[in-house]
Amino acid sequence: MAAATLAVSLIMSGLTFWAVNTIQQDARMNDTRFGRDLGLLLAANVAPQIAENNLTEVARFSHRFYSTTSSVRYMIYADAEGRIFFGIPFSESEVQNSLTIQRRIELPENYAGNSELPMVRQHLTPDGEVTDVFVPLRHDGKYLGVLAIGINPNKNVVASSNLTRDVTIAVFISIWVMVILGAVSNALMITKPIKELLTGVKNIAAGNFKQRIDLPLGGELGELIFSFNEMAERLKSYEEQNIEELTAEKAKLETLVSTIADGAVLIDTNLQVMLVNLTARRIFGWEGCDIVGENVLHHLPSVVTMELTRPLYQIAGGQTAADLDSDDLRQGEDREGEEFRITLTQPAGRTVRILLTRVFDQYRETLKGIAMTVQDITREVELNEAKSNFISNVSHELRTPLFNIKSFIETLHEYGEDLTETERREFLETANRETDRLTRLVNDVLDLSRLETSCRIYHFEPVDIAQPVEQTLRTYQLNVRDKGIELRHDIEPNLPPVLGHYDLLLQVFDNLVGNALKFTEPGGRIAIRAYLIEPALNHHNESKSVRIEVSDTGIGIDAEDQEAIFERFFRVENRVHTLEGTGLGLSIVRNIIEKHHSQVHLLSEVGVGTTFWFDLDVFEEKNTGVEQTPQVDSSSTNQAPTAASSLI
Repeated sequence: MAAATLAVSLIMSGLTFWAVNTIQQDARMNDTRFGRDLGLLLAANVAPQIAENNLTEVARFSHRFYSTTSSVRYMIYADAEGRIFFGIPFSESEVQNSLTIQRRIELPENYAGNSELPMVRQHLTPDGEVTDVFVPLRHDGKYLGVLAIGINPNKNVVASSNLTRDVTIAVFISIWVMVILGAVSNALMITKPIKELLTGVKNIAAGNFKQRIDLPLGGELGELIFSFNEMAERLKSYEEQNIEELTAEKAKLETLVSTIADGAVLIDTNLQVMLVNLTARRIFGWEGCDIVGENVLHHLPSVVTMELTRPLYQIAGGQTAADLDSDDLRQGEDREGEEFRITLTQPAGRTVRILLTRVFDQYRETLKGIAMTVQDITREVELNEAKSNFISNVSHELRTPLFNIKSFIETLHEYGEDLTETERREFLETANRETDRLTRLVNDVLDLSRLETSCRIYHFEPVDIAQPVEQTLRTYQLNVRDKGIELRHDIEPNLPPVLGHYDLLLQVFDNLVGNALKFTEPGGRIAIRAYLIEPALNHHNESKSVRIEVSDTGIGIDAEDQEAIFERFFRVENRVHTLEGTGLGLSIVRNIIEKHHSQVHLLSEVGVGTTFWFDLDVFEEKNTGVEQTPQVDSSSTNQAPTAASSLI
């Protein structure tokens, strides 16, 4: 209504202003015609006197005409050059001097040549719009000058137009003010009950069913308030009967769902999320997202959505348990779920098992929703894969020595009498070497398994690093001599003891030197170095460390193999099959160094050599007799050595 009233008032005001403008235009046209006719009449009477230069008669006639006609505002006479020589109420001064300003009328340049008709224009004054009429003065075909007459507007028309305009503006403003006041008043009257209703709805939503609204209103608002009070009364009655029991059941369900280790998502038949626990939020990356009430397919990872879209719609489309076939019923309970195994890449790489279970009503007739159970089986998959790879690798490594032993023993058993003593000895030596190889493999597997899976806490004690180095040199002294390789060591003088386990460190040196000996050609060099390094000034660990390097001038390791060199059963020689080995030595080294809370590093260049290095904490005297746990962060130490510089 307010909008319609304002629109009508705007239209009517526009029509009124249009009518007023039309009247003013007509009045202006009338003033123009009147001024033009009056000017022509006056010019015809004064032109002969002006031609005779009888200005006295012109003045007398003009004064008489001006005094008897109230519509004339002014009368001005100018000569052919535009100089004013007489005017009412303006006239030329009696005395002419150098200070006298000569007044002129500015007319178009070709006005004298086209002065047959009067020229009319209007200009605004404080008293209204004045019509200016310029009538040419001609006598006997000669142009004498111009007569300018100012015509006052029609006072009655102006007063009527102004009154109409003022009344229209007043009416328009009054209507707008009344409409605005009415709208504000109406809004104020409606705002209070609306606020009361809003407060009541919030209290009802919060569980306060005692909320009532008491406002003496009629009409639609009164009916709304009455319906609200009736609803609140019914909710209160319902609460007294069932809310407590339902709340308890809901709390138990939510507590149970939130505490289970697996992810749980409950969706209705429209695939909208009704309940989700923290585990499911973490697996699907829903932390901080309010997905309750949303379609679950819009928020699942894309790979899960592709896998579950069709099964979810199929399950949601079957409304009764009777739709399930008889084979499912004979299996015990209804087949209410389907299982999927999916590998996720977002939000984190993991493998999950998703079980979809139908949720029926208490009579097991109507489908009420779908329960989605999500199990993170990433660790299980990794363990199974690692176990399978381990078994496969061990079986492959055991097969060769067992086959060789069996072949040579069978040959000795069947053809022993036909073989020479040299052949029998050679066969037995081969079987013995394969047995040693088998023993080394089993020992390495046991050592690696013990290091990776054992929870044993090793007792670290001060170890003079020169002792395991010298013992390693003695062990491989004959091997390097037979192969023509130079094996040397460079231990910094007065090197403090390190915190570690002697036997484990001896095994590290044994594996690293043995590995270097295997891949170094005759004439090459193998070096073991140990020196003290200062801690980084910008690191929290202020303890000193001893850096140990094992370098060789062997064939080197390709960059693509360096990342996998510490993996179990990985052997560079697998590509050329020229050397034997279990592929477990470097894995054992890595695990032992990690037991010392450090890391082993590798720097290698093909055709130049390889350097393995790691850092061990210096033993501190104040901790003598106490089991220590080293904290070594090799990233904070000095720059890693180069493979070439370690052997110079």
